[in-house]
Amino acid sequence: MNAMELIRRRRSVRTFDGQPLRQEDKEKILRFAETVETPYGLPIVWKLMSAKENGLSSPVIVGTDTWIAGKIKRQPHAEEAFGFAFEKLVLYAESLGIGTTWIAGTMNRPAFEKAMTLEADEVMPCVSPLGYPAEKMSIRETLMRKGVRADSRMDFSALFFDRRFDRPLPEDAPCRDALEMVRWAPSAVNKQPWRVVVDGRQAHFYEKKSKGYQDAAGWDLQKVDMGIALCHYACGLEGKVRLTVSDPGIPLPEDTVYIATMTAE
Repeated sequence: MNAMELIRRRRSVRTFDGQPLRQEDKEKILRFAETVETPYGLPIVWKLMSAKENGLSSPVIVGTDTWIAGKIKRQPHAEEAFGFAFEKLVLYAESLGIGTTWIAGTMNRPAFEKAMTLEADEVMPCVSPLGYPAEKMSIRETLMRKGVRADSRMDFSALFFDRRFDRPLPEDAPCRDALEMVRWAPSAVNKQPWRVVVDGRQAHFYEKKSKGYQDAAGWDLQKVDMGIALCHYACGLEGKVRLTVSDPGIPLPEDTVYIATMTAE
């Protein structure tokens, strides 16, 4: 199954069938996690954890004991790097038939951070349950999905632009498939903060900021979403892609900031 098929097929899973995650699947997940690299070159420490053994809980998750989490040093671009790597892991789990969901807030965070042995200069942006999806979603899960319109996305013309923000990108652009993969990326409360300005082989990524996603220390959860978008774009391009951080100086709409540039090579 190719990346586009995985991205379109995957959904956030909050209701699992109760079967323990098979040992061979645990080993596959961890082996893959250890091979994941990000375009920022920042290391991430991964750990599989048992809810029962570590007192882990989330009010929105039912039917699995296994969780995966990662931690990263607080440093520039840590959010984007983590989002990129974690989404690679999520898509790999999908290829194995293992359900996941990104969780940043609806969990007992102190318990998770203790299980991860989080140090003062580290952050654990998100976690995910791992398990086999139940045949039917719970009523709570169904209502949550409806509440954030989880199965819908903003129009192509509202997200992608031709060399400047006042000119929507034609839908027949050469990089359309890669951008469509960006459009279907998951994001916190389905805010879809990514905006992309295409100029030839370059795609400049920007964050459309929403209030309430940045803490007092400057950590920005929506930059994790931007890392997911970068991952999807890289997955959608044939051949190599290079990431640089060099603001092209394009005039910006309100509450919009430059993140990175992806160049097809």
